[in-house]
Amino acid sequence: MALRNMRVWRYLEEVARVGSVRQAAERLHLTPSALLRRIQDVESDLGAALFERTSSGVQLTAAGEIFIGWIKNQNADLRRVYSQIEALSGLRRGEVRIAASQALARGFLKDEMTAFRAQHPLVKISVQVCDHMTAMRQLLAYEADLMLVFRPAHAAELQPLMSIGQGLVAVMDKDHPLTRKSKLRLRDCLVYDLALPDASYSGRELIDLALARGSMQPHPVIESNSFDLLVDMVKGTEIVAFQVDIGAMRWREDPDLAVLPIDEADGTHAPLVLGQLKGRTLPLPAARFGEQLARRLDELRSTEDDQHAAKAQQQMAARVKAADAEVD
Repeated sequence: MALRNMRVWRYLEEVARVGSVRQAAERLHLTPSALLRRIQDVESDLGAALFERTSSGVQLTAAGEIFIGWIKNQNADLRRVYSQIEALSGLRRGEVRIAASQALARGFLKDEMTAFRAQHPLVKISVQVCDHMTAMRQLLAYEADLMLVFRPAHAAELQPLMSIGQGLVAVMDKDHPLTRKSKLRLRDCLVYDLALPDASYSGRELIDLALARGSMQPHPVIESNSFDLLVDMVKGTEIVAFQVDIGAMRWREDPDLAVLPIDEADGTHAPLVLGQLKGRTLPLPAARFGEQLARRLDELRSTEDDQHAAKAQQQMAARVKAADAEVD
């Protein structure tokens, strides 16, 4: 029965992933000789070698690439069958695997996961925080059911479930001189030192493209793949950091920070996309979670402009009131 071979399939996937029989054996709690025998058994059944030795370990042969791809398809189909069986008695168990941009993981995605688990407490949710290129690779490899990323690269294999426009915002200390403005141009920020995400993130690519159109040179003094670190560094300083609008939701509630939108004239808007692999039937838990995320994103798309405008007016009114009090 195919189900009995799943353990061997997992062994083969692990060897392919790490590129070493010895390392895979350690991770799988097997001896290298036992793992090698399992590989040889499968190769004997197929009549073809799956791996070839290299100076650094092993790599898949052409036959191995085909077979590992088949294993991933089988695993995905089996997860869908399990999901359908569980659906006979309602959505109780299962797993949702999602690859998401760091900007979405804390805040928006965390809140949606909490809401979903309140309804389906036995469903496991696995989140891989990564850049947009890694998210697409995981989707193609059936390692993720859904991806939620800012400004993904065009791919024919991607089926968008929901897409909303997002702009960049500047994040700074509450007493920063720029807080006198309600909306910023990028050139306003370039007067100050910057805290920028590293080049692997779409937001950084968007910033670099916008800056390339101007004549002023940026002064990045901090660069990191951690948005939390970047924002922590602006507190008590005149450093300016940037974030995708939806990713700054929780920082708007921080009394020590100010979050201001970058003017659309700077061309710093791009889509936030929720998607799945085209043509794939998702397991029920992943399909339900995808539907929930799509509804929530649609709600944000219809209300965020009004909310942000009201917030900006409130902040400006508070600053004017504080300035009047100082004069008095």
